Amino acid sequence: MMMTTLDSSIGVLLIDDHQVVRQGLKSALAESGYTVVGEAASKSEAFAQIAHKKPDVIVVDLNLPDGSGLEIISWARGISSTIGIVVLTLHDDDDHLLACLQGGASAYIVKSAPLHEVIAAVSHAFSAPLSFSAKGLGAAIARKKDGFKLTARELQVLAFLPSGKTSQQMAHELFVSEATIKTHLASIYRKLSSTNRTQALSVAIKNNLIP
Repeated sequence: MMMTTLDSSIGVLLIDDHQVVRQGLKSALAESGYTVVGEAASKSEAFAQIAHKKPDVIVVDLNLPDGSGLEIISWARGISSTIGIVVLTLHDDDDHLLACLQGGASAYIVKSAPLHEVIAAVSHAFSAPLSFSAKGLGAAIARKKDGFKLTARELQVLAFLPSGKTSQQMAHELFVSEATIKTHLASIYRKLSSTNRTQALSVAIKNNLIP
């Protein structure tokens, strides 16, 4: 399955300690219209390449010789809200998937997936970097559902998210301070393993937490 050809100015950085993986991805991305602007085989190389190349999207493995890809995810998201972050890993389990969601990744793909799914994940990450995409996300969250434990007030605040109301507007309607709303939102993000409103809303909708 071929993806639509894209603007070749979209730059992708590949972070994986296996050269054969990087080479395969580089060829597939080139065929789909992306430009690979750099490669890294370690965490330290990744930090340097991200800072120097300023890629639009990074594709990162979780297992690196000098650390975890999770550190790269958190660092990259901390310095940019627009960079796309695709996790490509051998780990096919809830804990790693949810950790990447919480860290600010844009997509999670296992290495056994077909290349066209990896390319689709890169496309998603570029167009919606703060929206998390992963196969089995709903099921993983459902298995953690008992751990949500949202309070009645948090559910009220959560119900406002689809409207796009600001913290100040929510505070006005609930007759509380804006600081109180921000505290509730922080708690909601933590309980839903999310880092922002977009992710929290996605999790809430998939789990029928919003009426």
